Amino acid sequence: MNFYRKLRPSIAGVFAAFVLISVFSEAEAEPLTVAIAANMKYVFDDISKEFKNETGIEIQSVLNASGKISTQIRNGAPFDLFMSADMEFPENLYKDGFALNPPKVYVYGLLVLWTEKNVDLSKGVAGLADASVIKVAIANPKVAPYGREALKSLDYFKVREAVEPKLVFGESITQVSQYVDTKDADVGFSAKSIVMAPELAGKGKWVDVPTESYEPIAQGIVILKHGSEFNSESARKFYDFIFSEKAREIFSRYGYKLP
Repeated sequence: MNFYRKLRPSIAGVFAAFVLISVFSEAEAEPLTVAIAANMKYVFDDISKEFKNETGIEIQSVLNASGKISTQIRNGAPFDLFMSADMEFPENLYKDGFALNPPKVYVYGLLVLWTEKNVDLSKGVAGLADASVIKVAIANPKVAPYGREALKSLDYFKVREAVEPKLVFGESITQVSQYVDTKDADVGFSAKSIVMAPELAGKGKWVDVPTESYEPIAQGIVILKHGSEFNSESARKFYDFIFSEKAREIFSRYGYKLP
């Protein structure tokens, strides 16, 4: 009996340690939440699948315009990482203490003109001024970097004044895609990563927007404060994976320019 009494604290200690290990394992097994810019809609499926294959870590994504995601983060959204469509939004989050690290460029996004109607795209952006083009969809430039750069391209080709009355604004590149796909818009300024997705193969036609007509769309990633506090190991693994050769190959396949 005395021997049992002496042993009981050890058993209790082992049990407590087992409980702690179980808790930590469950916490570590929780999926990462990655907030992604709308241009990542299709490519991110491949990225997250490859990452899970390598690490076993599940990822859930939240998709929106970069500006809207930034506002959600500032309002306390529990996201672990943010893959923005620009550098400005994540840079400001870092400066204000919402991110662990300054943003690092993971890809450069490219603009295209896309239509599912019988529209002649051979004239490119300048052709949007033609009377045959009634509605042109772009992402809201206040919250979507791709929309901001679309306006710069219109300025470059000196057709903004003629095209502005035709503009239909989507809250993100995803909504622009919907306008094109439903033919509510004749042409849309979309992301090359969207039109190159296998899901959209054979849908309409597209042409590249000349890169000299807009600023390079540098897209930055940051680990957010929530991720560093509650999911630090998994968040760091995903951050590192984004710059791996496997991830770069996937991004390249979707038409992104690599840094």
